[in-house]
Amino acid sequence: MLQTAGDAPLIDYTSQFRLDGRSALVVGAGSGIGQAVANGLAQMGAAVVCADARPASAAATAIAIGGLATSIELDLTDTLSIEAALVEIGAPHVLVTTPSVNVRKRIIDYTDVELDRVVDLNLKGTFKLCRTFGRAMADAGRGSMIGFSSVRSQTTEPGQGAYAATKAATVMLFKTLAAELGPAGVRANVVAPGVVETPLTKQITSQPAWHQAYADKAILRRWAQPSEMVGAVIYLASDAASYVTGSTLFVDGGWTAADGRFDPPS
Repeated sequence: MLQTAGDAPLIDYTSQFRLDGRSALVVGAGSGIGQAVANGLAQMGAAVVCADARPASAAATAIAIGGLATSIELDLTDTLSIEAALVEIGAPHVLVTTPSVNVRKRIIDYTDVELDRVVDLNLKGTFKLCRTFGRAMADAGRGSMIGFSSVRSQTTEPGQGAYAATKAATVMLFKTLAAELGPAGVRANVVAPGVVETPLTKQITSQPAWHQAYADKAILRRWAQPSEMVGAVIYLASDAASYVTGSTLFVDGGWTAADGRFDPPS
């Protein structure tokens, strides 16, 4: 807080985004968006724990960040792995979870094994993580929980049935977390990206026509880079978003704002 002028305090808004003295657990930090988020939170002063089902990847991210960054193995599909992570690091001030998987098939062609693969990670894994760490953060009386949904929570296309369903469910899961844990001082919000060049989207980015079609759908006419998701997470993690909970922040280049590609002549 800066010097007051009369009865109105002058707030140092630049400090609102800092995370000095806080801990952050980033699940999925081994690559893509999670890796970028871990780096960004660390640069804002947080002591970041880089978590991934691939411990070597998590360790590589932590080493690259340096400073206070550490790493652990955490498999969202394994309840014992989640619980062990909590025992090891305790309740963080910030929790970010990014991992997802997609099997692109029409609903009528899906197998039970494929459905279980998508639901077990995207929905059940996220649920279990939030259940375990949400309880601890509520007991601590503070924290910001940030999940990653997608534009597929709002719009879909053939082959996105299971994935879109889990991403819509993620939005409602975090709204419910906000309702249930808000009285204990825990905020819960979701970031919903558009198309981002990550390992998850390699199937698309490797095919020029498909890649360009998705770029054309966004108002900005391009794909996003993982680094472009970081600002939204820093905001939601910080005191700048102290009155924000139960919200979905779309970082989608305008994907959900416009419903067509044709620009009528004037």
